[in-house]
Amino acid sequence: MRKNIQFLGVLLLLLLVAFGIHVAVRASINQPIFEYQIISAYAVNFALASIILFLVERNMRDGSAKGGFIFFAGSLLKFIVFFVVFYPEYNADDNLQTREFTTFFIPYAICLISEVYYLGKELNNQST
Repeated sequence: MRKNIQFLGVLLLLLLVAFGIHVAVRASINQPIFEYQIISAYAVNFALASIILFLVERNMRDGSAKGGFIFFAGSLLKFIVFFVVFYPEYNADDNLQTREFTTFFIPYAICLISEVYYLGKELNNQST
């Protein structure tokens, strides 16, 4: 459990750094800083990554092979959240702009890569 909390701390730090860079880039090119639900995109991705991590870890401890299925179901959940929560606003003008897409995709990619890296290490450290 302690390793999970440490991982989530690192993930939160990564997301905060990415958020800072994201906002700075927007400011430097004279775009509105908090447009396209940027705060919600980072917060939702972190929350979903946290939930998925705990569910996968819990099943890995039980020796269950369901962890991979739970991870993929969590990825599906992230896409559903994108299409239900974010996509309607992003596509309101019938044009999904790169700025809109990257607002969700940057934190999604950071969370996904971090989860895969961490869970891969955890799986390799398990005794068979």
